[in-house]
Amino acid sequence: MPPLAQRTLNVKPSPTLTLDAEVKAMKARGRKIVNLGVGEPDFETPDFIKEAAIKAVRDGFTRYTPSEGVLELREAVAAKFRRDNGLEYSPQEIVITCGGKHALYNVMQVLFGPGDEVVVPSPYWVTYPPQVHLAGAVPVTAATSGRDGYVLTPEALERAVTPRTRGVVINSPSNPTGMVYARENLLALAPVIERHGLWVISDDIYETLVYDGREFVNLPMACPELKDRTVICHGVSKTYSMTGWRIGFLAAPREVAGAVTRVQSQMTSNPCSIAQKAALAALTGPTEPMIRMRETFDARRKLILKLLKAVPGFETPAPSGAFYVFPDVTGLLGRKLAGETADTSDALASILLRECEVAAIPGSGFGAEGALRFSYAASEDEITEGLGRIAKLVAAAG
Repeated sequence: MPPLAQRTLNVKPSPTLTLDAEVKAMKARGRKIVNLGVGEPDFETPDFIKEAAIKAVRDGFTRYTPSEGVLELREAVAAKFRRDNGLEYSPQEIVITCGGKHALYNVMQVLFGPGDEVVVPSPYWVTYPPQVHLAGAVPVTAATSGRDGYVLTPEALERAVTPRTRGVVINSPSNPTGMVYARENLLALAPVIERHGLWVISDDIYETLVYDGREFVNLPMACPELKDRTVICHGVSKTYSMTGWRIGFLAAPREVAGAVTRVQSQMTSNPCSIAQKAALAALTGPTEPMIRMRETFDARRKLILKLLKAVPGFETPAPSGAFYVFPDVTGLLGRKLAGETADTSDALASILLRECEVAAIPGSGFGAEGALRFSYAASEDEITEGLGRIAKLVAAAG
């Protein structure tokens, strides 16, 4: 058989999706797994959104749409940016994509190529480095720390920049840490970004999930003068519990949006017509269901922080957004748990899954060995049960 393209050999499967598939298989075999690994809201999509999709089917809205998405939805996205963020975009600067991940992939393909470098702050979402690689570019890690709130500092960005650097990824609220960039954090980064002429990929998918009275701010909101070198990637998956509907969107300078549309026309054509109608309903409909979801996530956040604090070996910074906690577990590494020594976060996650039947994602996949990511997109009963099992395992180890 002829060899596969080299790019496919360099890309590993998503560890989060791989774990989710493993957990589902274990559940099918009768294992009582508490899944605190998956980054997916456990709420049903609100009924008014489902009804919009059903109506689209009944109305025969089942044919091709423009590759960049229907005009009505792009206008609704532009209105969302105007209403929620004070940012002006025309519909020609908006592209509807097959999920938020697809928006990011398109942008990487359009902005970067062989020889380019892209700064990716760590801990990072597992997909950023592979997407940079698939564009032929090189991801350059810029480490952040819990002491700095897991936000990229201007000093760390400056150290990561070389003459080949073309862009930087900013994700707030963050997956996996749940940390949120404050306005002053972005203002501090702006001079470095401007001095080096960098593109900014702003991943805002968790925008509405912020707590403790924190303000959501992205780079164009903090620094309007950098709007023309920023691409905002977003979608309906997390805010509206619409992960399977696969509708994302991006806002970008018109030239970038046009290039994304051309790429998308040759890749997927249009996003699902029916899901576009559902997304339109989500963006223009009542907000009360989403407010209730956020309030529920906040209560779960407080619960999981309380339970983790009681487990020796877990040091957990309090997140202010998304639905993740990212405890440092180095205090458990090198210790025997259930007769086995966990020397890495991968080994620890394996022990927790095998011995406690609790799923968590090891930090290595996020570029942060020595940590675990727990999702609190699970019921309070599941969180309590899962952390209780872990607490018993650790207590038994002495």
